[in-house]
Amino acid sequence: MTTPPPALLIAGHGTRDEAGAEAFRDFVRELGRRHPELPVAGGFIELSPPPLGEAVTELVERGVRRFAAVPLMLVSAGHAKGDIPAALAREKERHPGISYTYGRPLGPHPALLSVLERRLDEALGGTARTPADRADVTVLLVGRGSTDPDANAEVYKAARLLWEGRGYAGVETAFVSLAAPDVPSGLDRCARLGARRIVVLPYFLFTGILPDRVQQQTEGWAAAHPEIEVRSADVIGPEPELVGLVMERYEEAVKGDLRMNCDSCVYRIALPGFEDKVGLPQQPHFHPDDDGHHHGHGHHHQGHHGGHAHSHTH
Repeated sequence: MTTPPPALLIAGHGTRDEAGAEAFRDFVRELGRRHPELPVAGGFIELSPPPLGEAVTELVERGVRRFAAVPLMLVSAGHAKGDIPAALAREKERHPGISYTYGRPLGPHPALLSVLERRLDEALGGTARTPADRADVTVLLVGRGSTDPDANAEVYKAARLLWEGRGYAGVETAFVSLAAPDVPSGLDRCARLGARRIVVLPYFLFTGILPDRVQQQTEGWAAAHPEIEVRSADVIGPEPELVGLVMERYEEAVKGDLRMNCDSCVYRIALPGFEDKVGLPQQPHFHPDDDGHHHGHGHHHQGHHGGHAHSHTH
């Protein structure tokens, strides 16, 4: 008899916005529909039902003993680093005999970057399809904002990866709560940098109070700056890419393959403008001043290398 695969538990932030909470619950149901072989359940850390504990109980009642938990979050802040592990530890005490692995947050993954790029194209009315068209478009990527510097830094990383190879004039970063710069300050910065067309892009999975606030603040700023064209893009939403990425995080968690920053590694992933680097063997990097006799090591650059430090085979 084969052991059934571990169930999938989706952990969400929670929101006071009923439409946002329903979007999450809908997404969890969709994952279940697409993967009938897996028991799938989802719950929230705070603010909206069902709580994460209820989702675990639901799985246990369905006979589940092992599951993989995936945080449906773009960045790893307090929730993903502290609250979810604490909640899962509590559930393990409440349900002796269950075991689980914990996956990593979603972003900034190339699949999500391609959805963000699509949202920008939609906001621009399809007029900015090529780098030449995009050269006068400045993007303001707006994250949730956190008291955790590492989480805020992840939003900057997403902004940089979105800019690489896509031809926008620039991708600036702002936050809707808890961190500077706020949305108006981010827009001021774009203007000071000479932006004539700005698209404000919410770095959020689903609709909710915070993405709505981003849009309201954007509209307020735009009204005060009629000389600059300002558009608002949509949230990421329950796209097929998001379904695929959650399943990728599930597989990683099940296999215990929690990797370093390989999602955005040019040697593994075809990033825009760097497609030719995928699969290249990694060479040791010699500087002329390393040891004074680098000339005799020319053969290293033809791929005849032993223990290469940057192998990316992990």
